[in-house]
Amino acid sequence: MTLVRTVSGVVAGGVVVLLCVVVGAAVIGARRDFPGPGVESLSWHVVAAAVVVVAQVFADRHRGMSTLFGSATVLVTAGVLLWTQWWG
Repeated sequence: MTLVRTVSGVVAGGVVVLLCVVVGAAVIGARRDFPGPGVESLSWHVVAAAVVVVAQVFADRHRGMSTLFGSATVLVTAGVLLWTQWWG
């Protein structure tokens, strides 16, 4: 289970980094009067980052199937975010 938690922890960190990138692009776009990511994209990233952080903390603090459930939540949420906002 340690490997699963490690992988989901790295993925959760990546989602938080993506949130920072999208927020940064929105700020730069607004300052330079250039269209950046919209409210929908920002909302998706904020919600996804919140979900993966909570799920990862849950996975880190519990053992057994709870760990697997938390890690799976992180991986599925990150996959949905990437599929809908980056590859769609």
